[in-house]
Amino acid sequence: MVRKLDTGDGKREPEAAPSMDARALEGLLGRLSPPVVSAIDRALAGHDLSVEEAVTLFDCTGQEMQALVLAADHLRRQQVGDVVTYVVNRNINFTNVCIKRCGFCAFSRDHRTEEGYLLPIEEVVRRAKEAWELGATEVCIQAGLPPKMEGDLYERICRALKAELPDLHIHGFSPEEVLYGAVRSRCTIRELLRRLKEAGVGSLPGTSAEILVQEVRDGISPGRITVDQWVEVITTAHELGIPTTSTIMYGHVETSEHKARHLALLRDIQRRTGGITEFVPLSFVHSEAPMYQKGFVEGVRAGASGPEVFKIYAVSRLMLGRHIKNLQVSWVKEGPRFGQMLLNAGANDFGGTLINESISTAAGAQHGQLVRPAQFRQLIREMGRVPAERATTYELRRAFSDPAEDPVEPLDTVEYDERRFGAYDVLLHQDEHRFRDTFVGVGGQFGTTT
Repeated sequence: MVRKLDTGDGKREPEAAPSMDARALEGLLGRLSPPVVSAIDRALAGHDLSVEEAVTLFDCTGQEMQALVLAADHLRRQQVGDVVTYVVNRNINFTNVCIKRCGFCAFSRDHRTEEGYLLPIEEVVRRAKEAWELGATEVCIQAGLPPKMEGDLYERICRALKAELPDLHIHGFSPEEVLYGAVRSRCTIRELLRRLKEAGVGSLPGTSAEILVQEVRDGISPGRITVDQWVEVITTAHELGIPTTSTIMYGHVETSEHKARHLALLRDIQRRTGGITEFVPLSFVHSEAPMYQKGFVEGVRAGASGPEVFKIYAVSRLMLGRHIKNLQVSWVKEGPRFGQMLLNAGANDFGGTLINESISTAAGAQHGQLVRPAQFRQLIREMGRVPAERATTYELRRAFSDPAEDPVEPLDTVEYDERRFGAYDVLLHQDEHRFRDTFVGVGGQFGTTT
């Protein structure tokens, strides 16, 4: 039976005047295969989908996919309304030198190469201060895993930032970095996370996730953080009162079942801890990725297709929306214009201004380093939605219901200069922060002899 849709306030749509999306969806559901209808109907009724039901939806095409997207948009309206949020922030990827060799990563460099860089702590602070003066409320700090790193490096970065900018939110470090920091510190993950919280970390990015199915990870990134270790970092952070985001990287070798199992694992974590603030699907950027370019991994696809992108957002809203209500568009991966359309497939957040974006850019993404607040507001309004600036953990700071009352933000007017802001290509080719010159390996700021 096709379910009559709710209006969002717990009441049924009046039979005589159903909303446009409800009418279109109910009309489609009457013509689709029973497994697809059953999965969508159960999600609309407020039930959690099984892995098998999610696989059915990931594999749907044509009108079935259209119905899936309409259902996701309907649930989005029920669960979070018509406000679309963004955060004013800056990425600071302080080094690209890494001991790991992940097949999907074109960002990392060996410590002996000319293109390896490392920003000293004072430069990290300078970049954060510049972002703060331009209206940023957050810095997102993630980087490679440099050899011989001192175990307290992440803590010292945080303390230096908080000494200069006590109200700035520090969103860092990835689970992979937390694990590495614990190894270098010869302490437990819990102890390192406790130290990071005391040093000023406000939340962790739930990256390093890729696909949370071990056999997939063993193929695309052998030696990287395991599924169990990733879960340990995330759940321990939640136990200590540190919220995290969550991600998936798709469009390479994974199957529909792998994606469904990944979503189910995130949902299980959120049921236990409630510490995940958002989910961000990240499509694989293939053009410079070693496992695609050099054929390191068999069967790697050239990224996700358009329908795949729509379906990961729509299925994520149906499968996660009751537990992780914020679904973020990655404009870096999809571009601002395609990102707009994903607001109709279940998404309710447009991410951050970023100012610097190195990891996807290195892999071949072509969508730039920065989206300004005024651009976000325009993109959101063009989709008939209400823009709002948020904090990192989704407290609303300002909603912008009237375009005539929009402020002129500092980041809206500043001239973007790649040398001033230290874009990735600039960092690769300048001598100022060359890793092999800065990292001497004899103690001091970044290195030890052990």
